[in-house]
Amino acid sequence: MAERRSFIKKGIMGAVGVAIGMKAKSYANIMGANDRINMAVIGIRNQGSVHIESWCKLKDSHNVRLKTLCDTDEKLFDSRSKLVTDKTGVRPVTEWDMRKVFDDKEIDAVSIVTPNHWHALATIWGCQAGKHVYVEKPAMHNIWEGRKMIEAARKYNRRVQVGLNNRSIANVREAIKFLHDGGIGEVYLAKGICYKARDSFGTAKDSTPPPGFHYDRWLGPAAYRPYNEKRSHYNFHWYWDTGNGDIGNTGPHQFDIARWGLNKNEHPVTIYSNGGLYGFHSDEGSTKTPGEMVYGGVEAYGQDKTSQETPNTQTSIIKYNDGKMLEFEVRGRYTYRESSLGIEVGNTFFGSDGYLELNGGAWKAFRKREKEPFASSKESKQDGTAHWSNFLDAIRSGKDESLNGDINDGFFSSALPLLSNISYRLKRELHFMGGDIGMERFVNDVEANAMLTRIYRPPYIVPDEV
Repeated sequence: MAERRSFIKKGIMGAVGVAIGMKAKSYANIMGANDRINMAVIGIRNQGSVHIESWCKLKDSHNVRLKTLCDTDEKLFDSRSKLVTDKTGVRPVTEWDMRKVFDDKEIDAVSIVTPNHWHALATIWGCQAGKHVYVEKPAMHNIWEGRKMIEAARKYNRRVQVGLNNRSIANVREAIKFLHDGGIGEVYLAKGICYKARDSFGTAKDSTPPPGFHYDRWLGPAAYRPYNEKRSHYNFHWYWDTGNGDIGNTGPHQFDIARWGLNKNEHPVTIYSNGGLYGFHSDEGSTKTPGEMVYGGVEAYGQDKTSQETPNTQTSIIKYNDGKMLEFEVRGRYTYRESSLGIEVGNTFFGSDGYLELNGGAWKAFRKREKEPFASSKESKQDGTAHWSNFLDAIRSGKDESLNGDINDGFFSSALPLLSNISYRLKRELHFMGGDIGMERFVNDVEANAMLTRIYRPPYIVPDEV
């Protein structure tokens, strides 16, 4: 067992593979059970199912075994266990307490697919336990704890990949290279959009957690409050103590592409964000729309009153030290699609010689005032597991630089929606010390600086010293 663990930690096999030009598909042919990467998924609802599917698909090509499923809601265990069993022939272990997963010496790496407010602490615990970590976006719930995640990854020499999957899409990488190579001249402005019309998630009275749901553990670092069905599970996104709104839900993907295209490996210096919650009735009795099941396994109720705290319409203007800009727009009600690609969630880049549209894995570049593109993407087929397989390859290589979405990039990109939300909540432009890496502070602004972190609920405390 000690020899197998040493192999995983040092990445000897990956180093040998790179040296001889080994392809990923050959791993299964030359690697035995002692070289297998044992995985656990922590958080198995919604996006957690995507992680389960991805690790199962990579079972043979990357010699990975999904050993354990963990969630605070035990009612998910049967269906998710069956999913793994059907795809791999092996039934996984189930556990509601993530600390027991970290204590398991056989587990080499974990996928963290918890609500946002758990991302940092779970990642730090994982690194401290010697596990490599794949953590969903946004990397963290607040700015300060993101810096602690980087410190933990480096201190314990663990690979930490953030789930910014676009970084592993071939056509996206091609588009970014095109920008960096001067394809539209000097890029001075990047725009990201998230146009998702969402109905009201309604209201509910506080109640008792359902059987099998370990609510105190789910609440974790957040301040205690009574259980409310409209503030748990997928709905956690719309409340400040557990989520970051749509700008911090879908938004991090497009913020990341925008920052990447601008080639900005630093924080901005000014941030201004404004918006609100529009399109819903304020009177509880004005209407009562029948519930409709929507993504996330929750009900939505048309334009009925909602207890949602985060905005559904929000615009951010972000500027870097050299004057280059990043714009971001969330529209959570009815709207049109943008650009010739019909973008609902995507990016546009503006340069001195033209502009580039990027929608998922498709892109087009236009020169100056020309109406037809002069460069564009080609059809590309990927099975959707590239970002997960990149993580496994990086574990074997033992090199942070081989990660497509290392925690450092995840931190800089996730910081942008979080900074935007601070500006939105304070209703003013903020000035940030963008050039002082590792010293994330607002300039002479006590109120804003207090929002860079949170008061943690014992014992779920992100430590000063990781």
